[in-house]
Amino acid sequence: MKHYALGRLKPGQMNKTEAAYDAHLALLQAADEIQWRRFEGVKLRLADKTFYTPDFAVMAADGVMEMHEVKGYWEDDARAKIKIAADQYPFRFRAVMARAKKNGGGWVEELF
Repeated sequence: MKHYALGRLKPGQMNKTEAAYDAHLALLQAADEIQWRRFEGVKLRLADKTFYTPDFAVMAADGVMEMHEVKGYWEDDARAKIKIAADQYPFRFRAVMARAKKNGGGWVEELF
């Protein structure tokens, strides 16, 4: 049996924040603001034996592919990987963090 670090889920399983963001994307899709989305649908090679799997691959309404990363907090290696991927691939890269309900809720977005 494979063991995961505390707080880590096996690939293909969404945590609560990712599930909430997926629901947000579903609303955007229903409103035709995005065309398509898939959780962990793309795996990008950054270097030998180094890969980055964005949380969501999203096709925007304008047809441009975007990679969305959902974070509760940033670890240095995750920030480095998204920056490297943004330099190497012709996609829009977005990172989102949930905004506290006491601050109005929604999502705080960072572009790379």
